[in-house]
Amino acid sequence: MRALSAVNLLLALGLSPLLLGIINRTKAVISGRSGRPLLQVYFDLAKLLGKGAVYSRTTTWVFKAGPIVGLAAVLAALAVLPLGGVPALVAFPGDVFVLVAFLGLARFALICGALDTGSSFEGMGASREAAFSALAEPALLLALLVFVSRTGTYSLSRMYVWPGAGDWLASGPVLILVVIALFILLLSENSRIPVDDPNTHLELTMIHEVMVLDHGGPDLAFILYAAALKLWLFSALVVGAAVPTGLGSPLLDELAMLAGMGMCAVAVGLVESTMARLRLPRVPQLLTAAGAFAALALAILGR
Repeated sequence: MRALSAVNLLLALGLSPLLLGIINRTKAVISGRSGRPLLQVYFDLAKLLGKGAVYSRTTTWVFKAGPIVGLAAVLAALAVLPLGGVPALVAFPGDVFVLVAFLGLARFALICGALDTGSSFEGMGASREAAFSALAEPALLLALLVFVSRTGTYSLSRMYVWPGAGDWLASGPVLILVVIALFILLLSENSRIPVDDPNTHLELTMIHEVMVLDHGGPDLAFILYAAALKLWLFSALVVGAAVPTGLGSPLLDELAMLAGMGMCAVAVGLVESTMARLRLPRVPQLLTAAGAFAALALAILGR
């Protein structure tokens, strides 16, 4: 079982940039374009790693440490994340709170790096990121508390054995609400439409991209790779709630999860192809709705 846990972590390290490629290819197909190659993100990472980094005189070690700390925090969060009914590589009671804490640390490192530039432009993006996170993190905790309430444990590896093959029949409405809440959080936490546009250069609407404008070379590669890993992490949370485990063998569970990850990336591409970006005042309402879905699921489960 420990070997399977290590394999899951290696799959995350190797395949997470592919999710971004699937999203881009889905958007290209929907819009009738040829689009970028499926493996373009891998090429971008290799190109950035081969470049040098340029630092402003106004920045300090905080700016340089931001991408490294952010990547390390996301990697640590992945270490406590189970997939396909296989326990995480590092599992212990209370690791659900460690997962949320590491995600918060990654965000904090990126915000500190943006503020360290002394740019009011990047400070604006950092302020928006911090404000929206104040709504996203409680919604994530509420969604995970549904699993805690159902399984009676605070360990992700034991929480995500639910739902099993027959649980959708018994708890279908609860699971639907949780999946919706987690999918909204996936879009928000990964700076996807309708919350943010990773391809925009319109100053007044940028959130994540404006915080990394001064990063380049290996630092930008670390940020891009951390973003891919974070997308994998949230996709795993969504798929773990949507796809039943216990299909008969660990291989079938693993294949079902990987297929679900691909479908989740396609779903993100479809959303971005059919929706416009929300106005910034509407984003808190969307995140509040995610929290409301999770709270409603918790209330139904507690009846």
